[in-house]
Amino acid sequence: MITVLTGENSFEVNRTLQGIVRAFDGRAEKIDGSELDLKQIPDLLMGATLFSSNRLVVIKNLSENKTVWPIFADWLPRVSDDIHLVLVESKLDKRTKTYKDLQKLATVTEFAAWTERDLPKAEQWVAGEARLLDMDIDHASIRLLVQRVGADQWLLHHALQKLAVLDQITPEVIIEVIDANPMENVFDLFESALRGDASKVKRMIATLELVEDPYRLFGLLSGQAFQLAALTVAGDKPSAAIAKDLGVHPYGLGKLATYARARNRGGVKKIVAAFAEADTAMKTTGTDPWLLVERALIKVAAH
Repeated sequence: MITVLTGENSFEVNRTLQGIVRAFDGRAEKIDGSELDLKQIPDLLMGATLFSSNRLVVIKNLSENKTVWPIFADWLPRVSDDIHLVLVESKLDKRTKTYKDLQKLATVTEFAAWTERDLPKAEQWVAGEARLLDMDIDHASIRLLVQRVGADQWLLHHALQKLAVLDQITPEVIIEVIDANPMENVFDLFESALRGDASKVKRMIATLELVEDPYRLFGLLSGQAFQLAALTVAGDKPSAAIAKDLGVHPYGLGKLATYARARNRGGVKKIVAAFAEADTAMKTTGTDPWLLVERALIKVAAH
């Protein structure tokens, strides 16, 4: 049997692999495929050992091995019936012969990373995990947790582990115990600027400067400005429909809708221009990027 676990969702890949290992009655053989030598392949794929008639062979990152991967397809038909071969790959080139042969001979499961669109799925997943942990957590708290952490399953898993030891879980407890993800911080920062609260903008930047990359933060803020502009241009079109067009979650866009309605196109155009000006300065000058981020947001606060 040949199984391929692939995709950028390392949490689901890891959990599925753990399930396979637990179900196997014996010790899994784990191999770093990037360092695998051709002469090792026959012993790995062709039959039982002195100690076991059935084997579980897990090979990770074999596609990174430029010597073995191109010819590995030739070995696939020779995998012994006594061996369960599991290939674990974060990303596979679907154009290669080995991948195409794996599609024919193996069970290939791809785990895509969750995005902002998957927040409802994340809420359902958190509810299921909470039941397994025997946690008493209501839907409002689950929603807040997902909004605060995002759709990253590793971060959600660790957040649930923190909360599971507490006697009571409420929205207030979640805010106190669970750190907000960068996107939540970005929205709070952008929202403060939209409200005209320049003092809070400066305080938040002073804090974020200690832990965030300015270029990453600026990119996320620019995305917020673009979404605000899209809402303004769309007029009466429902925010849920706009969210679908943009490929973002309706919740975040809905929070921006109030500010879009309060501004005319001219005001939003000035906001977009402030970010465009900062973007140009980041690429063409040696000005401190944090200063440029703050300057753009102060301009937003002034409109």
